[in-house]
Amino acid sequence: MQQTTNTILMVRPINFRMNEQTAVNNYYQKVIDNLLPETVNVKAQQEFDAYVEKLRAIGVNVVVVNDTDDTDTPDSIFPNNWISFHENGNVGIYPMFAENRRLERREDILDNLEEKGFLINDIVDYTSAEEEKVFLEGTGSVILDRVNRKAYCALSPRADEDLFIEFCEDFEYTPVVFTSNQTVNGERKAIYHTNVMMCLGETFAVICLSSIDDKKERKNVIANLKETNKEVIDITEAQVNNFAGNMLQVKGANDEGYLIMSQAAYDSLTASQIERLEKHTKILSSSLNTIEACGGGSARCMMAEVFLPKA
Repeated sequence: MQQTTNTILMVRPINFRMNEQTAVNNYYQKVIDNLLPETVNVKAQQEFDAYVEKLRAIGVNVVVVNDTDDTDTPDSIFPNNWISFHENGNVGIYPMFAENRRLERREDILDNLEEKGFLINDIVDYTSAEEEKVFLEGTGSVILDRVNRKAYCALSPRADEDLFIEFCEDFEYTPVVFTSNQTVNGERKAIYHTNVMMCLGETFAVICLSSIDDKKERKNVIANLKETNKEVIDITEAQVNNFAGNMLQVKGANDEGYLIMSQAAYDSLTASQIERLEKHTKILSSSLNTIEACGGGSARCMMAEVFLPKA
């Protein structure tokens, strides 16, 4: 089992904009004043292309698929919410909170990977849960410790506990459940995706512990991370607001580990946090300002890790 992969699936946007359907519980989205929608889309495409170029330059195998024009999918740039890939050849397909995000699920993306020599054995499809208004948004909602078979999930309107437990049974993970909050206009509200406040690397974890208000839950999360010998690097809520939790460790050339994050995330880190991270891995950052502001997601959300075996 491996925690990190060299192959990443990314979807290049065609109609990127702020998605009004996700804004109801994604408090990181903002309207950029004085920018036409076409300008927002062009800026997002430029950020996307520069990001892919940086990943390829360090030896990451990036499979880029273009979004389609026949559906209104403003968030297609975040594929990790509807699909996950596993070393045994299994694929998870997930139920999405926003109706227009359900249109992002595309069979041709699986065909594309199979054409590239990846093996798909079984598809585990949870999307019928949408009929019950039950959601679990892929590796946005679920953080996988693939080596130690633990799965972490912050419950929210987009992460249902029962469905998460079902996922853990199907994919053979031990569930670690908690609630993670942020302050919105003076109120504590659930953080919409676990991967905004937590990132798991091979030998470290970046996490906003202060967002876990329940002390027992916080202790349990820390105990699970320490039990698996992860160095816990705590970040603040202000850093979460700059997407410092939304990072992903990947493999570059020669299996070299890189922690990928946005420029805003990197700029929000303290010198000592960077120093602690660099003991574990190299760091790569890329500017994603437009994508972060309008999409409310960042570097990690844009990458669906491909762990499928090769034929």
